[in-house]
Amino acid sequence: MSERHLQPLLHDLVGVLFAPTSALGDAAGQIRPAGVQGVFHADARVLSRAELRVDDQEPEALTHGPDGPHGARFVALARWLGDPGPDPTVRIDRTRQAGPRGVTEELRVASTASVPVRATVSVDLACDLAPIEVVKSGASAPQLEAKAGEPGRIEWAAEGTTVTVTGEAAVVDATGDRALAPRLSWPVELAPGATVTLRWRLTVTDPRAVVVAPPAGPEWSVPEVRADDRRLVRLLDRSLADLRGLRLAEPANPEDVFLGAGVPWFLTLFGRDSLWAARMMLPLGTELAAGTLRVLARRQGARVDVNTGEAPGKILHELRRHEFALPAHELRLPPAYYGTVDATMLWVGLLHDAWRWGLPADQVEPLLPHLEAALGWLGDHADADGDGFVEYIDTTGRGLANQGWKDSGDAVRFRDGRLAKPPIVLAEVQGYAYQAAMHGADLLDAFGRPGADRWRGYADELARRFRAAFWVDGRYGPQPALALDRDKRPVDSLTSNIGHLLGTGLLSDGESAQVAALLSTEALAGGFGLRTMSTDDAGFSPLSYHCGTVWAHDTAIVLGGLARAGFADAALRLADGLLDAAEAFDYRLPELHGGDDRGLGRPVPYPASCRPQAWSAAAAVALLQAGVGLYPDVPAGQVEVRPLAGPELGALDASGLRVAGTPVTVQVDGSGHPVLTGLPAGLTSTVTPRIPTQRPTPDTPARTR
Repeated sequence: MSERHLQPLLHDLVGVLFAPTSALGDAAGQIRPAGVQGVFHADARVLSRAELRVDDQEPEALTHGPDGPHGARFVALARWLGDPGPDPTVRIDRTRQAGPRGVTEELRVASTASVPVRATVSVDLACDLAPIEVVKSGASAPQLEAKAGEPGRIEWAAEGTTVTVTGEAAVVDATGDRALAPRLSWPVELAPGATVTLRWRLTVTDPRAVVVAPPAGPEWSVPEVRADDRRLVRLLDRSLADLRGLRLAEPANPEDVFLGAGVPWFLTLFGRDSLWAARMMLPLGTELAAGTLRVLARRQGARVDVNTGEAPGKILHELRRHEFALPAHELRLPPAYYGTVDATMLWVGLLHDAWRWGLPADQVEPLLPHLEAALGWLGDHADADGDGFVEYIDTTGRGLANQGWKDSGDAVRFRDGRLAKPPIVLAEVQGYAYQAAMHGADLLDAFGRPGADRWRGYADELARRFRAAFWVDGRYGPQPALALDRDKRPVDSLTSNIGHLLGTGLLSDGESAQVAALLSTEALAGGFGLRTMSTDDAGFSPLSYHCGTVWAHDTAIVLGGLARAGFADAALRLADGLLDAAEAFDYRLPELHGGDDRGLGRPVPYPASCRPQAWSAAAAVALLQAGVGLYPDVPAGQVEVRPLAGPELGALDASGLRVAGTPVTVQVDGSGHPVLTGLPAGLTSTVTPRIPTQRPTPDTPARTR
């Protein structure tokens, strides 16, 4: 039997982050040579081991917690040292900090013993420079041989990357068997009540990296938030700290900042993820959106290339330093890969929304040729079979089989569990296409460029086709299908995808109300957030990546659509589930978590979930926006305030939000009455208090015995 490589689990690891560097270790602070533990830099593991010992014994772990936005602190004991009584008298505090080119550790050994303490503190190291895809596949890479240099210094080098570890006043052993597992050691002697602090640091030189740390930032405001529901404040604080650590840029254009998708698998440029995260961050300013738009515009497709998925006007899916290969999954993605059906339309959506939030015209105008190219892709390349819908198919056999945000191979299933065969026409993608056409037309008109009528006509025809092809009879009444398969049959499972249609303009008011009712069913909304697939569907599993789990960004997007469309009760239920999940995960929301019922008491971790993840962290800002209900249209001179906060969510105040680059404050009292202050000159506001409502939900059909 061939060896089965499994993707390593990471739900219980402790991470620190300062992109493009991250480090993952266990709850004791050890970085062990197993699984996904290690220090990573720009798609490579630059340190595969960092195990602390005292007199060749491992300290006993007590606890750990964050230490600033980029660090963590671990507390342990050396009970075999010091006084013999029941109280421990020798304690080790290990503080790990990530930086843009490496990590540092500080080891503070403190004694409260009544006698002198003598010991040797050591850190065992290793480096394999394994590519991230090798780590993700569960395979291993050989350890590299270390070279000792100057006193206290160890170095590894391969393929243009150099990794250097320096221990202040440390003794280095890197000879013989220790060449593959070099050791830093410090002999220490502590008088009663004394403390000693030991330090070591890792530095990476990586000229071939495709992403780098940008200049000092961040590119957004940090609002001051006061809320009756303190979970929201704690979630926002942790999320903004994580987002600061996820900031990235390209080496040639460090001034244009975007968010790397997530730690550890996706800490690079991802079109869809970076666009959604920037869109959710718009209440804090337009600078991140502008940087993200420009980075992706520079890499916009220019030719048809079947191998990379590139097409004229198409927006990139992901960027790596080399081919990303997972042979067990028959996946081989080129370094610049365009296999995404939705990123191009999301790029248009971000440009439009940033303009509405006040992105200056002199930053919009240089992007208009890229807008026209993106619309050109929508009209000329997105509909391969000419049926009037946007669809995808991987013809290489080496790319992503599914190319919407639910991109796992089994994500598109019928109600009875059968997999749909491509080409696939996803429901939410048609909503994105409709919105991109309408938003693109608005931008073309506003800046005096031709073509708007064509795109409004495209949108009208798409809406007509969608209404005829996608609505099916479901368990709770009419519902949009998840997709159409290659034979244009509706894929009739009930999924969270339909929530992305809200606010796109593709649905009528009545259809939106029915979608809101479907999203409120226990089958979809009964977990800690919105399930990706309903519990009634045969393909449902609470730990299926895209067929039953809960994704924070997905819940936040749908929650925002419900809130803006006036379906407050449905939005509040999802908000409460997401906040409960945040509390259970120490306010660092993972990429996804289990879709189990809330009766379990706390969410089940998804064992290979990235954490932090950009769009999960940005979901906190989307939740804040829905809470205060701030919806600007700067070009039209109008700002609408329609809060979700009020009797159920409680009072909510947020100062330091930004409209047209100006700080504004929204205060919502416990009754749901909002007050907006600080608007720049030339803008007027419309304020609508929160009025509690009860929305009908579909009747559960009778069961037969």
